[in-house]
Amino acid sequence: MRLEDKTALVTGSSRGIGREIALAMAREGADVVINYSRSEDAALEVVDEVQAMGRKAMAVKASVTQRSEVEAMVERTMEKFGRLDVLVNNAGGFPIKPFSALTDQDWDKVMDLDLKSIFIASQAGMAVMRPRKKGTIINIASVSGLVGAVSMVPYSAAKGGVIAFSKALARESAPMGITVNAIAPGIIETETALGVFPEAALNAYTTYQVPLGRLGRPEDVVGLVVFLASDEAAYITGQVYAVDGGFTMQ
Repeated sequence: MRLEDKTALVTGSSRGIGREIALAMAREGADVVINYSRSEDAALEVVDEVQAMGRKAMAVKASVTQRSEVEAMVERTMEKFGRLDVLVNNAGGFPIKPFSALTDQDWDKVMDLDLKSIFIASQAGMAVMRPRKKGTIINIASVSGLVGAVSMVPYSAAKGGVIAFSKALARESAPMGITVNAIAPGIIETETALGVFPEAALNAYTTYQVPLGRLGRPEDVVGLVVFLASDEAAYITGQVYAVDGGFTMQ
């Protein structure tokens, strides 16, 4: 198993892509910290699934936009597992609103959730990775940060920031033995995405914009996450991988 003896913390992992990432890591041998902000029941279900695979797991409620809560989550991780090998910054949101209707509050909320949270969690994670001179940070960005998206200006700006952040942090953390990479998914078929995007927009997207002709699935993303978290990717850092069915192909 590629992640045996590793401990991974996945933010926003009670549902959606984060949930599938956590389960995939457990299947590859990792112990997993399940982070959630609202549904404890959903998080505990993921814990049960991880434990059924013979791995250790713990659910921790923490808002990724609050430094004190994130630092407390990392402390609990160290208390239970004694190490943090992999941090996956997955938590985020993608509200749709025309630019002319945006308020300062809309902007700040998206920036806090989709960009500042990654800054906070990465600082907290690196603090415990640095003494061991080894660790992996994987940031979930978006193709919106590569090409922009209509009515998603704050989200596109935040995810573009995640991409630039990942590259800059990769340079700074390399001498510490810590790798940093980003994954930029296209639209992934999750309950949240299907609830946010109009059906007509999704049909146009898969028909005219995605060469592979379908929405992404969580399993299309998780394999890359597992690879980047494994020792096989030890010489890869500062990279951005689009998982989008060819949407951003050039």
